[in-house]
Amino acid sequence: MKKMIMIISLAGTTTFGLFAFMAFLVNNDQVAPVEAIPTPVIEFAQIPDEKPAVERVRFKNNPPPAPKPMPRTVETPVENIVEGGLHYEAPGIKVVSTSPSLSMGSGGRDSDARPIVRINPKYPIAAARDGIEGWVKLRFDINEIGGVTNIEVIDAEPKRVFNKAARQALRKWKYRAKSEDGKTIVQQGLTVQLDFNMNQQSSI
Repeated sequence: MKKMIMIISLAGTTTFGLFAFMAFLVNNDQVAPVEAIPTPVIEFAQIPDEKPAVERVRFKNNPPPAPKPMPRTVETPVENIVEGGLHYEAPGIKVVSTSPSLSMGSGGRDSDARPIVRINPKYPIAAARDGIEGWVKLRFDINEIGGVTNIEVIDAEPKRVFNKAARQALRKWKYRAKSEDGKTIVQQGLTVQLDFNMNQQSSI
């Protein structure tokens, strides 16, 4: 019985203490105040009126007109006899023999090839420097238009010194082609000897 009384009195004391503590808290405003939320600032901006879209014309890259073609001028080449250079007299060129003959034929409309242009060969630099002289004998053909073809060195003295110069010069020679019955034909097997003499004037 005593235990019961003690428990009830203890419970009552505890309950009274709790109520007293809660009243103390309420009276002393221990509850934290609610913070005020700041009012947001709203700014207004005036947007300019939209302009209507302007259609742009697309640029066309038109190429310029083609220039007018220049008039063509036709010039007839003129071949001149070239003298030998290197401050020496032009090398002497002597026609020793030809077969068949290069002279004009005695027949009415028939004729052998006749020379029109002869170009003197250039004296080789090494031969001119060393004072070497000599000659080259060549065989060649004449085509229907008077050009020299199929040039071949038959003999030379000294060997292989003047061959190139002699061939280059003979290739530039021009003939009036051989004619038979009024028609030009090929003439074959002609021969000529070109002499290279430093002190001799060119003579054909």
